[in-house]
Formats: sequence, C-alpha cells, structure tokens
Amino acid sequence: MSRLPGWLGRLGAELTQIGARLEERRAEGARRDDADAVAVETSSSTLSTVAAEQVPAPPAYAPTIAARPDPVAAIPWGMRVAAEAGWRLLVLAGTLWVLMRVISAVQLVVLAFVAALLVTAMLQPTVVRLKRLGLPRGLATVVTAVLGFVVMGLVGWFVVWQVMDNLDTLSEKVRDGIDELKRWLLDSPFHVTESQINDIAKNLSDTIGTNTEEITSAGLQGVTVMVEVLTGILLAMFSTLFLLHDGKRIWQWVLKLVPAQARPGVAGAGPRAWRTLTAYVRGTVIVALIDAIFIGLGIYFLDVPMAVPLAVFIFLFAFIPLVGAVISGALAVVVALVTQGVFTALMVLIVVLAVQQIEGHILQPFILGRAVRVHPLAVVLSVAAGGMIAGIGGAVVAVPLVAVTNTAVGYLRAYGQEIALRHSPQPHGATAVSVAPTPAPGARPAGTPDDGSGTRDEPPK
Repeated sequence: MSRLPGWLGRLGAELTQIGARLEERRAEGARRDDADAVAVETSSSTLSTVAAEQVPAPPAYAPTIAARPDPVAAIPWGMRVAAEAGWRLLVLAGTLWVLMRVISAVQLVVLAFVAALLVTAMLQPTVVRLKRLGLPRGLATVVTAVLGFVVMGLVGWFVVWQVMDNLDTLSEKVRDGIDELKRWLLDSPFHVTESQINDIAKNLSDTIGTNTEEITSAGLQGVTVMVEVLTGILLAMFSTLFLLHDGKRIWQWVLKLVPAQARPGVAGAGPRAWRTLTAYVRGTVIVALIDAIFIGLGIYFLDVPMAVPLAVFIFLFAFIPLVGAVISGALAVVVALVTQGVFTALMVLIVVLAVQQIEGHILQPFILGRAVRVHPLAVVLSVAAGGMIAGIGGAVVAVPLVAVTNTAVGYLRAYGQEIALRHSPQPHGATAVSVAPTPAPGARPAGTPDDGSGTRDEPPK
C-alpha cells in the first residue's frame, strides 16, 4: 500500500509529458500547413504574373465583350410564369382530348348511364318512402322501377297514338293552310305571281326526286338510330334498376378508387352533388309539367289540332334549358299558323311567352332554389357544347352536369381551406391577442371567476 501513491504520481507525470508532446506536434503541424498555404499562394501569384507577362493584351480596336448572364435570369418573370402555366394547360388539354375521344367511342353507353342517373335521381325518393312504409329494399326498388317505366311507356304510347289519330286531319289542315298561304301571297304587296309559286313547287319536287338515294340512305340511318335508341333504353333501364338497389355500395366502391388523401373530400362532395342532381331533376319535372299543362290548355281552348301531343312535346323539350322552350313553342306556333291562321298563331305565341316568362322569373327560382342555380351564360355555353358533342342527349345532360360540378367544386374548395386552416400553426404572442375574438360589451371574458354579482373581478395592480 505504501508504493501505490508513488506509482500514481509517476503515472500522472508521464501522462503530462505525453500531453505536452502532443501539443508540440499539433503546433508544428499547424505551422507546416500555414507554410504550405503561403507557398501555394506565392506560386499561384507567380504563375499569374508569368501568364500575364506572356499573354499579350488585346488591341485597342478589339470590341469589349461583356459577360453573358445566366439564360434563366435573362428570361422575364412573366414569360417564365406563362411557360410554366402553358405546358400544364397543354397537359390538361391533351387529357381532355383523350377523354372526349374515349367518350365518343362509347357514346351510347355514357348517355344511357347518364340517363339512368337522371331517372334514378327522380325515382329514389319513392324508394325511400316505400322503405319507410315497411317494404324491403328489393321490393321497393322493383315496384318503383316498374311503375316508373310503365308510366313513361304509357306517355310515349299516348303521344304516338294521338299523332297517328290526328295525322289525316293535320294533313288536310296543312293543305288548306298552304292554299291559304298561296292566296295571301298572290294578294300581297310583294307582287308574287302564280307562275313563280308553281316554279317553287316544281323545284321542290325535282329536288326530292333527284335526292331519292340520299333520302333512302337517311331512312336506313334512321333505322340504325332506332336500333341504337332501343339499345340505349334497355341499358338505361338496367342501370336504373341497379342504381336504385345498390347505389350506396356502388358509391363506396368508387370511393376506394380515390387516393386516400383525397378520399375524405370526395366522400363529402359526392352526397352534396347527388342532392343537387336530385333537386334539379325533380324541379325540372315540376316546371316542365306546369308548362305543358298551361300551354296545352291554351292550345286546346284555341282549337289547335293535336293539343295533347304538343303538350307532351313541350314537357319533353323542357328538359333542354332555353333551347327546348324555344323549339317547343315554335312548333306549337307553326302548327297553329298552318291549321288555324295568323290570329290563332299570334294568340298561341302570347300564351307560350306568358307561361315561359312566369316559369323563368317565378317557378324556376322558387322550385329549383339557389342550390342548382346556374348563370345563363353557363347554361347557353353548356347546352351548345353538349349539343355539338352528343346531340340532343348532350344538350339534355349538359346543365345538370354543370350544376353538379359547380356544387362539388365549391365544396372541395371550402374543404381545402378548412384543412389548410386546421393544419396551419396556431397564433401566439401578440398575434394571438390581435386575432382573439372581442367579447361583447358587458360580457365576462372566459376564465374570469364569477362572484355572483354579474361583474368580473378587477385585475390585481
């Protein structure tokens, strides 16, 4: 034990010597590095001096060449933003073009499914009411679908029956109207002679005779169109049946195809878009029914032939916003003009305009409401685009598609803002004080103890 202190003392002395030698070596290495750096700087300056002495200076007449800037910095900011937006717009345009090509290839299937969606939106409330009365979902679906299809079929059969029943009378009225128009032209101040009228009639007959092949091919195309229409009706019927029965499960399956991050927003936008579509279809049916009833009554009391078929046509064309009302009203006026004369045609025109004005300013805002209100410019453009893309079917589905898209986009925008505010950092310090809600005059701030007198305690001084 007596040797231990001595051994520890010698160990400490040796460690001290080792540390001192390490410090000396570190200082010597630093001095060598400084010397090398000085040598490198000296050699580089010497080389630059030698190069400057060897390379001659440019002559005085040589032009001065400025340094070229970075190409990205040389482009203006606005042009860079336009280019960034431009290629993204090109990608979107290409995507839309491919999508439209795909839709055009399967146009019949798409129109049948969209028609099934519209019919489902109209019939689904009936299924819900039957389920509340105690019927099973399958039975309620079958009853609603059968009744709906039977009613639609009866309406179509009634229209065809009325047209065929009044066809002979209408043809006689048309001939009488043409004769009356001929007499009016002969007695009019336009100085139209009978030979000119006969020449016009002969030219029409010659045109029809020379275009017999085109008329025959048009008839064959009409047969093809009828086959496609029947196929579309069958597809729409089956799609409606399955949508009424399994609509909820089909929507849940569609949600599984959406990315997980966007799924909550789409899940919230879907029901709201469906409510908009349901409100649009039901409101349009009610408005079209009112138009058909009142215009049909006016035509009937004015003794215009085929008042009931014309009323049904007015009901069907009411599903094409703006354009349908004009076409159906013009058809009623033309039938009245040909069969009953100018005065009756003017009266029919007054009835049609009066009912349409009441519809546009009272019925549609009251029945459809603000949820499905679309700007008239959007209505006109969407109907025109739908008609150019898919004909009458495209014009029918254009406005409900715009209304549903407007509702879905509005909800997704509000949902995105809510998510952004929820994940943004909470204000603190002076910012929190500035954004804190201001209490009402006389109200007790939150967190202040109440002494029962209705006044808050004074803060300590």
